[in-house]
Amino acid sequence: MASPCIDICRYDEATGFCLGCGMLKPEKKRWKKDRDQRPAIRAALPDRLSTLQKAGLATGKAAKRKKG
Repeated sequence: MASPCIDICRYDEATGFCLGCGMLKPEKKRWKKDRDQRPAIRAALPDRLSTLQKAGLATGKAAKRKKG
């Protein structure tokens, strides 16, 4: 299973979610080591990214762009 990471590692202070992919820092570390956890991590990401978007934050590739 390919990593959901898109190399935009910026984190929301309130949730700890990565604005690029939705993972938490500990999950990014576990991704490489624990293949059994990958499906559960990946399953949580759409809801997390949706939560960030509802809070008015740019996610995915749009998170790479800095606000003026």
